[in-house]
Amino acid sequence: MTTQRKRALVIAHDPDGPGCQVEVRLTRRGYDVHTHLVVPGDDPNVAAPFPEFADYDIVVPMGSVRSLTRKEEIDTWIYDELDRIARAHAAGQPILGICFGGQLIAEALGGSVRTADVTEIGWYEIEAPAGGHNPIGPGPWLEWHHDCIVPPPNAEVLASNDNAVQLIRIGRTVGTQFHPEVDLNHIQWWLRGAPGEYLAEYNVSVEALLAESAEREASNIAQCHALVDWFLDVAAL
Repeated sequence: MTTQRKRALVIAHDPDGPGCQVEVRLTRRGYDVHTHLVVPGDDPNVAAPFPEFADYDIVVPMGSVRSLTRKEEIDTWIYDELDRIARAHAAGQPILGICFGGQLIAEALGGSVRTADVTEIGWYEIEAPAGGHNPIGPGPWLEWHHDCIVPPPNAEVLASNDNAVQLIRIGRTVGTQFHPEVDLNHIQWWLRGAPGEYLAEYNVSVEALLAESAEREASNIAQCHALVDWFLDVAAL
């Protein structure tokens, strides 16, 4: 008898935001992964229609260069996605949101998103709140965000740092502020697309970030896969 493979929906909001190592681990765990590209072109408000979330066993909204503090730039699709996340969560469907995806979870489930006091670009450690337990380890994890999560009132804050809430859980739904999915090729891709004046504004040295990322690549892939395992084996049950 053939056992039907489970299905995962990765929501890539931009062409440079695929599931990367999250997708690698899901595939190794027996999932057929479908990637839906929301904005395939240059106009952020021209979007491909979302597939039905209920057709999948888990949903994984990824990062984006867009901002929930500027919904008017993406109002042809962002409210639809927020509503779909809220309905999927209410139905008990496991959701793992990464960076922008974590922010979507926060806003869809009663929290919000604000402009961060500190823009994080680089490798940062995270820790559990006092008396709590961080189930995925301190990292360092790769950060690249200008906004940050304001958790819903019923969310467990599992990890944070001095700059932002970094990991939240509401039942079978988990959101990160950091980017666990990255490998060196992914980071190189992002840096090639970032204007020099933008990187200079945030004091980002391309050479230093690439060198640190190369040094941390193997350990980050391992901790990304462990995060996916924790999500599937603990949070999503």
